[in-house]
Amino acid sequence: MAILKVARLGHPVLRQVAAPVPVKEIPSPGIQRLIDDMVETMRDYDGAGLAATQVHTLKQICVVEVNANPRYPDADRIPLTVLVNPKVTPLTEEMEEGWEGCLSVPDMRGMVPRPTAVRLEAHDRDGGRIDLIAKEFFARVIQHETDHLHGIVYLDRMKNLSTLCHLAEWNKYWMGNDEQGEGD
Repeated sequence: MAILKVARLGHPVLRQVAAPVPVKEIPSPGIQRLIDDMVETMRDYDGAGLAATQVHTLKQICVVEVNANPRYPDADRIPLTVLVNPKVTPLTEEMEEGWEGCLSVPDMRGMVPRPTAVRLEAHDRDGGRIDLIAKEFFARVIQHETDHLHGIVYLDRMKNLSTLCHLAEWNKYWMGNDEQGEGD
């Protein structure tokens, strides 16, 4: 396994749309190695998730996990979840603003409105079907990561940039005023 280089805002790969992975290719050594490397990279960076486009690979794959993560100490636990060809459908018009950060936009946070419940359809790392309802924090992280697969970063979803702040200022002035930041 290897720690992969994470693309930062401004790199063209973050604005490209990832290609679906043929289901028959999911078990291949190349895809499995990519998934393993993405998991290791996400954990090394203390991310809540990571999309393949963030590691310069235009494939519809993302990984999500929150388990005693120092960047998200109060977040609900999310077991390691591998999503191949994810499709996210909002289940409500109810939107909630929440803090998000991103490994590709280091040391920044901003308030992003997102639907509070979504249906997730995808394949797992073995090619099996995933079909579930995600709510709140899990829904936010899934939406954040699948946005990456469509060339969208959280800044594009912000209503305005007045809450965009550096991490040090977020910790000092905002952290106690709302929930911990969510996203990568």
